[in-house]
Amino acid sequence: MVLHRELDHLFFSSFSDPPKDGSKSSGMSIEKKIEFLESLTGKVTNRRSRRWLNDRLLMELVPSLNAAEIRGLFAPPPWGDEVPPSTFSMTNIEEWDQFRNIDMDKEVNIINSLENSLHKRKGHTDANKMAVLNGWHRIDCRTRDALRRSSLPELIDNYEECLRTFITASTDGDVLELQIQDPFHRLLLHGVCEFYNLASDTVTDYKCSKMTKIKKKKKGSPVLPNITLSHFLKMSKEGSW
Repeated sequence: MVLHRELDHLFFSSFSDPPKDGSKSSGMSIEKKIEFLESLTGKVTNRRSRRWLNDRLLMELVPSLNAAEIRGLFAPPPWGDEVPPSTFSMTNIEEWDQFRNIDMDKEVNIINSLENSLHKRKGHTDANKMAVLNGWHRIDCRTRDALRRSSLPELIDNYEECLRTFITASTDGDVLELQIQDPFHRLLLHGVCEFYNLASDTVTDYKCSKMTKIKKKKKGSPVLPNITLSHFLKMSKEGSW
């Protein structure tokens, strides 16, 4: 405390004379104060006193703020920008009164119709999504991984078109035979068949060529969801599913 009082007395006695020349002499006094404080920092060893000198030095280095700088410190209002007008305040009063003074029976009917349409739309959408997800879960993990990594969307789309035509145009005893020699392509075909709940089996004929036979299952009917597998895979890769 004694050292602080001595420093305060020395500080104010050294710079107590008022400036004679306006801003120029004021600027010189600030420079002298900074030089004086910097000269004291090397002589003072007490931690508290050194902290006091550092605070004084920082106070001298910070200039006084003007109105624009103070306004920047206090935003939003009352110092910042004005609040933008709301949507309701910009609405025509007559149009807003018509909406506000609507008949209560009409209001109830409008709300009920909107809720019913929303429930119907949501139920329809959920049914389509559930059908796609159920078909996707029927595919085994290895085939699902192959379908995700596949860069052959046109091939999968062709398989789907062929199978969807077979489902709609065939009877229970009909068999669809496809000759596909590439093992990876056959794996994709089996995955598409599982998606549509069809039975598929690959056999080797007498010419040593691979033949994939597809037919409807005895238990359970094939499924034709509104969302195709290729569209589902595209949405999944884009992150929109």
